[in-house]
Formats: sequence, structure tokens, C-alpha cells
Amino acid sequence: MKRLNILLSFCLVFLLCNIHSNAQESPVKWDYKTVKVNDSVAELQFTAAIQPEWHLYAQKKGEGQIEMPLVFNFTASPQYERIGKVIEPTPQSDYDDLLDAHSNFYTKQVTFKQRVKVKDSEPFAIKGKLEGQACREGRCTPVEQKFSFDIKGFDNVKAPAEPEVAEEPAPDSAATATIAPASEKQDAAKADSEKEESMWRYFLLAIGGGLVGLLMPCVFPMIPMTVSFFSKEGHKGKRDALLYGLFIILIFLTFGLVLSAIFGADLGNIMSTHWIPNLLFAVIFLIFAFSLLGYFEITLPSSWVNGSAKRQRQGGIVGIFFMALTLVLVSFSCTLPIAGAVALNAAGGSFLKPIIGMLGFSLGIAVPFTLFALFPNLLKKLPKSGGWMNTLKVILAFVELAFALKFINVPDQTYHWGILDREVYLAFWIVIFTLLGLYLLGKIRFPLDDDYPVQKSWFRFTLALFDLAFVVYMIPGMFGAPLKAISGWLPPMTTQDFDISNIVRTESGSGSNSATTYQWTEDPLYADKLEIPFGIKGYFDYDQALRVAKKEGKPVFLDFTGHGCTNCRNVENAVWIDPEVRRIFAEEVIVCTMYADDKVIPLPDDEKGKLTDADGDPITMLGEKNRFIEQTKYHENSQPCYFVVDPDGNVLSGPTYYERDKDKYIKFLREGIDKFNK
Repeated sequence: MKRLNILLSFCLVFLLCNIHSNAQESPVKWDYKTVKVNDSVAELQFTAAIQPEWHLYAQKKGEGQIEMPLVFNFTASPQYERIGKVIEPTPQSDYDDLLDAHSNFYTKQVTFKQRVKVKDSEPFAIKGKLEGQACREGRCTPVEQKFSFDIKGFDNVKAPAEPEVAEEPAPDSAATATIAPASEKQDAAKADSEKEESMWRYFLLAIGGGLVGLLMPCVFPMIPMTVSFFSKEGHKGKRDALLYGLFIILIFLTFGLVLSAIFGADLGNIMSTHWIPNLLFAVIFLIFAFSLLGYFEITLPSSWVNGSAKRQRQGGIVGIFFMALTLVLVSFSCTLPIAGAVALNAAGGSFLKPIIGMLGFSLGIAVPFTLFALFPNLLKKLPKSGGWMNTLKVILAFVELAFALKFINVPDQTYHWGILDREVYLAFWIVIFTLLGLYLLGKIRFPLDDDYPVQKSWFRFTLALFDLAFVVYMIPGMFGAPLKAISGWLPPMTTQDFDISNIVRTESGSGSNSATTYQWTEDPLYADKLEIPFGIKGYFDYDQALRVAKKEGKPVFLDFTGHGCTNCRNVENAVWIDPEVRRIFAEEVIVCTMYADDKVIPLPDDEKGKLTDADGDPITMLGEKNRFIEQTKYHENSQPCYFVVDPDGNVLSGPTYYERDKDKYIKFLREGIDKFNK
């Protein structure tokens, strides 16, 4: 019986160890396969098996997505050349209302493909490294793995056959691999429905943009003239009116096709990481805004308009086409800022999005023209042309000024320029919408405005009330108010320099962890590049935090986090801002925040190479060191992940992950602190 108990105990321990080991394994397993396409072309296939409840983020980032996309970095070699880009299937998509962001990801299993041109008849290996992020509810983990493909059996590479895919130079190792148009369909009903819903929402917004364009001063007055022309032709006029509307749609659709050919789906990833397209779009929005304000006109060469007008006199179908083309060209100066806004917001999407956007925009303009031509009596219900049309232009101009800041904010956060901190961004918005309110009240005018008496229009006055109320709502944000209704459009709270709530906590004694009272035992390493939210003081290097903990006789609170960790920010905003949690951080523990996804900060020269990864390569970056410690010392691989440890690094309490209940979080902290004190 005693032997049986020993045997059962051994099996139980083995089972628990095995469960724990499996729990800490990477949620994504990779399989690599080489397929020979022809005598000189090979296809490399990366197959990811994703554990249940986990999802792997795609190469192409969704609009507003902060999680890390999947990146394939190939080691350059004269023995091969990449053909095109890494191809991935259509990802699933999810929309977060709170963050106003889309994310693209995969579940279960997915295969990525890369074709290469083989240049060496001798066997060799194609090596590289893939990096990305996988998440489940409340937890995220980096996905990093080196890959290697054996290339052999290409004996006729001296006379290679032409590959079917157009060649492109491989990007350098620092560049992010962008996605080619998807060649496979994702078999997921949820993903398809969400994608369809997103496209329908964008399509309806584009139609709204077309209807607004219809009300512009260079378009709206043309409605009666156009309807009068078709009404004179009787039954034939109704047919021509339908053709006229169809040609307007075809012309704008052609513009959408050109945009898709130029941008396609690739621009979405470029926009999410590179400063050039974002600043270019910001400048374009500023030009559109000043044009709508009336300071100048964006016009096409007059010869284009005159040439189109002459050809419309030919009559017949050709004449109707050029009549539609003339409308598009004449309305160019008014509708371009609106159509351009639709197009630029579509540029970061799929190949179809610019086409869908231009289809919706053209329907918003063409359908009313056609309906008025078919039913002329509807013209009696139209408002008369007047100053209200220029008022609409000016309102759109201010909106485009506000949106221009969004494009500047993207690279500002990515490259840590520090130009548009939260206060600066809000200051611009407050000024922009205050000027709009003064304009609506008749206090300021622009070049194309008539003398407009104050409060002549009740509707205009009502708009001013709502606009100025929005301005008042934003003002507390200058002092640290969260402004949850528009937080998705603003820079993060960590860029807020002046937070009055933090000052009040400090003055009242609940914020002792402040710059004025906190005494550093050692100056924290990397503090010039990293920070802890809400002014919490702590360290960013594991070894330094343990060393300081020994000197002060305190336990260490380990915070495994990431720059792109949404759930980390949610926990911080829900729990860390609490006065009691901040008091514990300030008085009872040494806080050590460890960014596991940092790829920029190098280790000091005397630390480089002290640690090696699983492949034996030296660890030289801070992010690599933090991941190594989390995985090898604490057998975890996700963020957020929290521990309380003693000064030797032994676990006192934890791990705790995505915990937003303040009481449970404090209980976790107290458990570790009480064990240390005993």
C-alpha cells in the first residue's frame, strides 16, 4: 500500500509538472515546408497551429490596431532571391468600439507562403526570424521563432524558367514585410460577417459624403439646369437621365480602381508604421481645408473642362457621357476635399475599399440627379441656393483640420517625436472647434462668406450651441480628465504632462510616489526612454530592481508589460490609478516594469552577451532580456503578467494577469508583501 501511495504521488507530481510546462508553451506552433514550383522557383510554407482560445495577429495591421503585426525577416544571401512578398490568407477582423480600432488575426491554423528564386544548384538553407504577437482574453504573448528551410534538388538553376510572379527586391532586414493581396479565403463565418458589416458601414458613410458633396456651391445649382435639359426630351430624356447617372458612377468608380491599383491592401501596413504617408495625408487634408475655407481653389486645367463641354454637344450616348464628365470636372474644386477624404480613409484598407468608397460617393451624387430628372416635381421641395452652402463648406473645412492632426499623431507616437502630446493635441482641437463656433455665431467670416447677421438661422445657432458645448467638454482634458467619449482620437494619457488629479493626490498625501518626495536609492536605468504611467516611480531593469530591493528591505513588484499591450493599459487605467494601489507601490514594494516587446533599447556594452537565447545567440536588447527572464525564470510568456518576488527573485505571490478588480488586485499584492514581512 505504501508503494502504491508513492507511485500515485509520483504520477500526480509528474502530471502537474507536465500541465504547468504545457501551459507555458508558446500558443503558436510552426511547421515549415519547402515546395518545388519549377526548376528555379521554390515556395516556402509557414504553417501556424494556434491553440484554442488564442489568436495570432496578421501581417496587415487593422486601422487603429496597436498590437504587433506578424513580420517575416529573411537573412540575405546570394543563393536566393525573394519573389514578391509573404502571402497570407484573408484574416479575421474584429472592431473595438471603445478603442475605435480594427484588429486582424487568425485562429486555429493558417499558412503563409513566400516564393523564392533559387540561384545555387548546391543545397543550402534559407534562414530568418519571424516576430509577432498572440493574444487570448486578457493575455498577450510575443511570438518569436527562427526558421530554416532546406533548399535542394535545383540542378538546373543556370537556365531558370521565368517565375509566374513578378520579381520584387527583398526588403532590407529592418523593414516590415507587407502583405500581398490575399489568395486564400478564410473559412470563418464570424470574420466574414464582421468584415461585411465594416464594409457596409464604410459604404454608407461614403454615400453620406456624396450627399454632402451634392450640396456644395459648384454642384447644387447645376441640379435645376440638368433636370431642365432632360425634361425637354420627354421619354428619351428619362432614358438619358439614367445613362447620365450611370456615367457619373462609372467615372468615380474608375477613380476608385486607380486608387486600388496604386495602394491596394499594402498601404495599410505602411501607414501604420511609416511617417512619410501619414505626414503626406496630413498635408493633403490641410490643403483641402484651406480650399474649403475659400483661400484658394483646387482646379483642373480649363482646357479639360472646355474639351469635355464641346464633346457633349455630339449628342447620343457619347454626348451624355461627356456631359457627366463635365459635371465631375466642373465640381472638382468643391467635391475633391470630400472625395479625397473618403479616398484617404479607404487607402489603408483592402483592395476593394477604395472602389466601395468611390461607388458610395458617386451614388450619393448621381442618384439625386437621376431622381430629379425622372420626377421633376421634386425640385419644388429643394431649398434655394444661398449662403448656407458656403457655411457647409466651412464646417467641413474645420472637420478636416481636426482630422489632419490624426495623421500627424500616428508617426508622432510611433517614432517618439513628442510633438503632439495630449495637451497640445487637445489645444489644437479646442481652438479649431472654438473658431467654428464663433463662425457659426457670425463673429468671424471667410473670403467667400456674405455678410451674415448673427442668429438669423435657428439651425445655425443650434449647431453653434452643440459645437461650443463640445469645446467645454474638452477643456478638462487639458488638466488630465480622461475624456472617454473621444479617447480613441487622442494621444495616450502617458503623454499628458500636466495631470491635476495627480497633483491633488500628491498634495493630499496619497501620492507620495511623486517626483518631489520620492528618494531614489539608485538612478533608474533607461528612464530617459521608458516611463511608468500615472507618475509611479520604479525601475526598468530586473537586476537593478532586485539590488535596490535588498538595500531597502522590500519585495519587488514585477510588471511584465509591452508598448503594444492593450490589456496592460486597461489594467493600469482600472487599478493602478487607485490611491491605495499607488500607496502600496510607493511605500511597500519596489516597482519593476519590464517591457517585453521593446526592440529599440540596447543593453549596456558590459551586459551584451551575458545571456543567450534558446538558439545560443547572445542577447543584446532590453526587450530580449525581459522576455528571457519571464520565460526561463518565471515560466510565463504573456503580457500583462504580474508577480511579487523577494530580493532574490523568488515568487511570493502571482502570477496575476488581466485583473481589473481593485480589491482582488490589492489582495494579490498584500499576499506577497505579507509573506515577505513574515
